[in-house]
Amino acid sequence: MPERKGPLDQLLDLTVYAPLGLMMNLDEVLPQLVERGHQQVSMARMFGRFAVQTGGKEARRRLEQMTEQVTDLVAGAVAPPAPPAPPAPPSARPRAAAPLRRSEPVPSGPSPAIDTELVADAGHLAIPDYDALSASQVVPRLAGLASEDLEAVRLYESANRGRKTILAKIAQLQA
Repeated sequence: MPERKGPLDQLLDLTVYAPLGLMMNLDEVLPQLVERGHQQVSMARMFGRFAVQTGGKEARRRLEQMTEQVTDLVAGAVAPPAPPAPPAPPSARPRAAAPLRRSEPVPSGPSPAIDTELVADAGHLAIPDYDALSASQVVPRLAGLASEDLEAVRLYESANRGRKTILAKIAQLQA
Protein backbone atom coordinates (compact mmCIF):
# COMPACT_ATOMS: atom_id res chain seq x y z
CA MET A 1 0.00 0.00 0.00
CA PRO A 2 1.53 3.31 -0.95
CA GLU A 3 2.21 5.68 1.86
CA ARG A 4 0.07 8.75 2.15
CA LYS A 5 1.55 11.81 0.46
CA GLY A 6 1.66 15.13 2.08
CA PRO A 7 0.03 18.26 0.61
CA LEU A 8 3.29 19.44 -0.98
CA ASP A 9 3.83 16.12 -2.77
CA GLN A 10 0.21 16.12 -3.99
CA LEU A 11 0.65 19.64 -5.36
CA LEU A 12 3.83 18.59 -7.21
CA ASP A 13 2.01 15.54 -8.71
CA LEU A 14 -0.84 17.68 -9.95
CA THR A 15 1.12 20.63 -11.30
CA VAL A 16 4.38 19.05 -12.55
CA TYR A 17 4.28 15.28 -12.97
CA ALA A 18 0.72 14.84 -14.36
CA PRO A 19 1.13 17.43 -17.14
CA LEU A 20 4.59 16.05 -17.95
CA GLY A 21 3.25 12.46 -18.14
CA LEU A 22 0.32 13.61 -20.28
CA MET A 23 2.63 15.33 -22.78
CA MET A 24 4.87 12.29 -23.05
CA ASN A 25 1.94 9.89 -23.69
CA LEU A 26 -0.47 12.23 -25.46
CA ASP A 27 -0.59 10.18 -28.66
CA GLU A 28 -1.82 7.12 -26.66
CA VAL A 29 -4.06 8.82 -24.07
CA LEU A 30 -5.79 11.40 -26.27
CA PRO A 31 -7.94 8.95 -28.33
CA GLN A 32 -9.09 7.23 -25.11
CA LEU A 33 -10.04 10.58 -23.54
CA VAL A 34 -11.95 11.62 -26.67
CA GLU A 35 -13.89 8.32 -26.67
CA ARG A 36 -14.79 8.70 -23.00
CA GLY A 37 -15.94 12.25 -23.65
CA HIS A 38 -18.22 11.06 -26.49
CA GLN A 39 -19.72 8.39 -24.22
CA GLN A 40 -20.40 10.91 -21.45
CA VAL A 41 -22.10 13.35 -23.85
CA SER A 42 -24.25 10.54 -25.34
CA MET A 43 -25.38 9.43 -21.88
CA ALA A 44 -26.16 13.01 -20.87
CA ARG A 45 -28.26 13.48 -24.04
CA MET A 46 -30.16 10.25 -23.41
CA PHE A 47 -30.97 11.21 -19.81
CA GLY A 48 -31.92 14.71 -20.92
CA ARG A 49 -34.38 13.42 -23.54
CA PHE A 50 -35.94 11.06 -21.01
CA ALA A 51 -36.30 13.85 -18.45
CA VAL A 52 -37.88 16.21 -21.01
CA GLN A 53 -40.37 13.55 -22.21
CA THR A 54 -41.35 12.51 -18.69
CA GLY A 55 -41.58 16.09 -17.51
CA GLY A 56 -43.71 17.02 -20.53
CA LYS A 57 -46.18 14.21 -19.84
CA GLU A 58 -46.44 15.17 -16.19
CA ALA A 59 -46.86 18.84 -17.05
CA ARG A 60 -49.69 18.03 -19.51
CA ARG A 61 -51.43 15.84 -16.92
CA ARG A 62 -51.26 18.54 -14.27
CA LEU A 63 -52.41 21.19 -16.74
CA GLU A 64 -55.46 19.08 -17.60
CA GLN A 65 -56.28 18.68 -13.90
CA MET A 66 -55.99 22.41 -13.31
CA THR A 67 -58.11 23.14 -16.40
CA GLU A 68 -60.87 20.86 -15.08
CA GLN A 69 -60.74 22.48 -11.65
CA VAL A 70 -60.88 25.99 -13.12
CA THR A 71 -63.76 24.99 -15.40
CA ASP A 72 -65.67 23.59 -12.43
CA LEU A 73 -65.01 26.74 -10.41
CA VAL A 74 -66.08 29.03 -13.23
CA ALA A 75 -69.21 26.95 -13.90
CA GLY A 76 -70.09 27.11 -10.20
CA ALA A 77 -69.51 30.86 -10.08
CA VAL A 78 -71.50 31.59 -13.21
CA ALA A 79 -74.52 29.42 -12.43
CA PRO A 80 -74.76 28.60 -8.73
CA PRO A 81 -77.03 25.65 -7.98
CA ALA A 82 -80.61 26.58 -7.25
CA PRO A 83 -81.67 25.95 -3.64
CA PRO A 84 -84.08 23.05 -3.23
CA ALA A 85 -87.72 24.01 -3.25
CA PRO A 86 -89.46 23.69 0.13
CA PRO A 87 -91.89 20.77 0.35
CA ALA A 88 -95.45 21.63 -0.53
CA PRO A 89 -98.04 21.46 2.25
CA PRO A 90 -99.95 18.14 2.36
CA SER A 91 -103.05 19.64 0.79
CA ALA A 92 -101.09 21.01 -2.20
CA ARG A 93 -99.14 17.82 -3.00
CA PRO A 94 -100.07 16.27 -6.33
CA ARG A 95 -101.76 12.91 -6.21
CA ALA A 96 -100.84 9.94 -8.32
CA ALA A 97 -103.17 9.23 -11.18
CA ALA A 98 -106.23 7.07 -10.54
CA PRO A 99 -105.80 5.59 -7.05
CA LEU A 100 -107.42 2.26 -6.31
CA ARG A 101 -111.04 2.66 -5.18
CA ARG A 102 -113.20 -0.33 -4.47
CA SER A 103 -116.26 -0.71 -2.33
CA GLU A 104 -115.87 -4.47 -1.85
CA PRO A 105 -113.16 -6.06 0.28
CA VAL A 106 -109.89 -6.88 -1.49
CA PRO A 107 -109.62 -10.65 -1.98
CA SER A 108 -105.78 -10.90 -1.88
CA GLY A 109 -103.42 -10.41 1.04
CA PRO A 110 -103.58 -11.45 4.69
CA SER A 111 -106.21 -8.86 5.69
CA PRO A 112 -108.99 -8.98 3.08
CA ALA A 113 -111.38 -7.03 5.30
CA ILE A 114 -109.54 -3.67 4.90
CA ASP A 115 -111.74 -0.99 3.35
CA THR A 116 -109.97 0.06 0.19
CA GLU A 117 -111.60 3.50 0.27
CA LEU A 118 -108.97 4.34 2.87
CA VAL A 119 -106.05 3.40 0.61
CA ALA A 120 -106.99 6.10 -1.87
CA ASP A 121 -105.62 8.72 0.53
CA ALA A 122 -102.16 8.60 2.13
CA GLY A 123 -103.50 10.60 5.07
CA HIS A 124 -105.06 7.41 6.44
CA LEU A 125 -101.77 5.48 6.44
CA ALA A 126 -99.83 4.74 9.64
CA ILE A 127 -96.73 6.51 8.23
CA PRO A 128 -97.08 10.33 8.38
CA ASP A 129 -96.30 12.28 5.17
CA TYR A 130 -96.02 9.00 3.25
CA ASP A 131 -96.13 10.64 -0.19
CA ALA A 132 -93.21 12.92 0.67
CA LEU A 133 -90.92 10.04 1.72
CA SER A 134 -88.50 8.16 -0.49
CA ALA A 135 -88.49 4.37 -0.55
CA SER A 136 -85.31 4.33 1.57
CA GLN A 137 -87.15 6.37 4.22
CA VAL A 138 -90.30 4.21 4.14
CA VAL A 139 -88.70 0.73 4.31
CA PRO A 140 -87.25 1.02 7.86
CA ARG A 141 -90.61 2.27 9.20
CA LEU A 142 -92.51 -0.73 7.90
CA ALA A 143 -91.14 -3.14 10.53
CA GLY A 144 -93.02 -1.38 13.34
CA LEU A 145 -96.46 -1.52 11.69
CA ALA A 146 -99.33 -3.82 12.54
CA SER A 147 -100.45 -6.28 9.85
CA GLU A 148 -103.53 -4.14 8.99
CA ASP A 149 -101.34 -1.07 8.54
CA LEU A 150 -98.86 -3.04 6.40
CA GLU A 151 -101.71 -4.18 4.17
CA ALA A 152 -103.00 -0.61 3.87
CA VAL A 153 -99.52 0.61 2.84
CA ARG A 154 -99.22 -2.28 0.36
CA LEU A 155 -102.55 -1.47 -1.24
CA TYR A 156 -101.80 2.25 -1.40
CA GLU A 157 -98.31 1.71 -2.83
CA SER A 158 -99.60 -0.81 -5.40
CA ALA A 159 -102.33 1.57 -6.53
CA ASN A 160 -100.11 4.65 -6.71
CA ARG A 161 -96.35 4.64 -7.17
CA GLY A 162 -95.72 0.88 -7.14
CA ARG A 163 -92.22 1.09 -5.68
CA LYS A 164 -90.79 -2.43 -5.77
CA THR A 165 -88.49 -1.89 -2.78
CA ILE A 166 -91.40 -1.06 -0.50
CA LEU A 167 -93.65 -3.81 -1.88
CA ALA A 168 -90.88 -6.41 -1.51
CA LYS A 169 -90.24 -5.40 2.13
CA ILE A 170 -93.97 -5.61 2.92
CA ALA A 171 -94.15 -9.06 1.32
CA GLN A 172 -91.16 -10.13 3.41
CA LEU A 173 -92.78 -8.85 6.63
CA GLN A 174 -96.15 -10.42 5.83
CA ALA A 175 -94.63 -13.84 5.12
